[in-house]
Amino acid sequence: MSMPRKSPQIWLAIGAFALLAVVAITVGFGLAVGSRPLSLSEVLGALEVRGETDASIIVWEQRIPRTLLGVLVGAALGVGGALAQGITRNPLADPALIGVSSGAALAIVLGSFAFGVSALAPQILIATAGAAVVGGAVLSLAGYGRGGMAPTSLALVGLSMSALIVAVISVLVLLDAKTLDEYRYWLVGALAGKGTATVTVVAPVILAGLALTLLAARGLDALALGEDVARGLGVSVNRARLLAGFGVVLLTSTAVAAAGPISFVGLVVPHAARALTGPRHGWLLPYAALIGASLLVAADVVGRLVVRPAELQVGVVTALVGAPLVLLLLRTSKVAGVAQ
Repeated sequence: MSMPRKSPQIWLAIGAFALLAVVAITVGFGLAVGSRPLSLSEVLGALEVRGETDASIIVWEQRIPRTLLGVLVGAALGVGGALAQGITRNPLADPALIGVSSGAALAIVLGSFAFGVSALAPQILIATAGAAVVGGAVLSLAGYGRGGMAPTSLALVGLSMSALIVAVISVLVLLDAKTLDEYRYWLVGALAGKGTATVTVVAPVILAGLALTLLAARGLDALALGEDVARGLGVSVNRARLLAGFGVVLLTSTAVAAAGPISFVGLVVPHAARALTGPRHGWLLPYAALIGASLLVAADVVGRLVVRPAELQVGVVTALVGAPLVLLLLRTSKVAGVAQ
């Protein structure tokens, strides 16, 4: 008598627990690896009793905030990318391509240049507004909502808008030395130098955004079948788009405000998650969050190792790894067929 086969839902749940374990492992490396490497016993001892030893200070004041921020930002970018691809029905879409990341960056630079805004909480508010305005403009110009849009149209409009924003930012930072000093470090995309205060501000926003996006899963599944089918299933197309779009803006703008514009995570992670879960967003979004979290923390760990005792910022690592992966996706996956 043959054993009953496990249902796909069980396998997906097992996969989610496996990814949680991967996140835990990468977090462990994030706490142990650095210019001053720590053994497992030193890390566990520091976590158990917070004291005045070197290991305790390094773990609690430097690596815990940095690693937790990596988990939060990675999850936000991964889910933001999955949502962007879902609402546009375009596998080439990500928060950077649809202008959300560049809009957030422009808003932060404008806030610093015109009003001297440097605190994280108001930066998040400003970045959210900028991301919404620029992202909406890109989607509108690319033909969103008028029977769909060609991937090439979205790419051309997104790249053109990004180039324009980069030019505007360059002018602003050259006119103000203080803004230039802040922007040079922030532009690369970094987790280093972020304290507990940054995590305290960012965590509630990102966690609320992640919880909110789960409400958009059913609507995105219906939208994938086409607007007419979605309406036939009783799904409000506009509500589904607005909910998912707000999730993209909130998650991406918060991540950009906290760590800078980190590239390729929002594009690559959803494809990796979709390969494991299929198109259903109820599983795709949690998988994207877990893969994004583990990927960004792992990239940060790699950046600490390759040029030790110096560090390579996480945004540089994701760009060096992400660009070849995107080229591979375009050549070998169905994305290549869509893009032609």
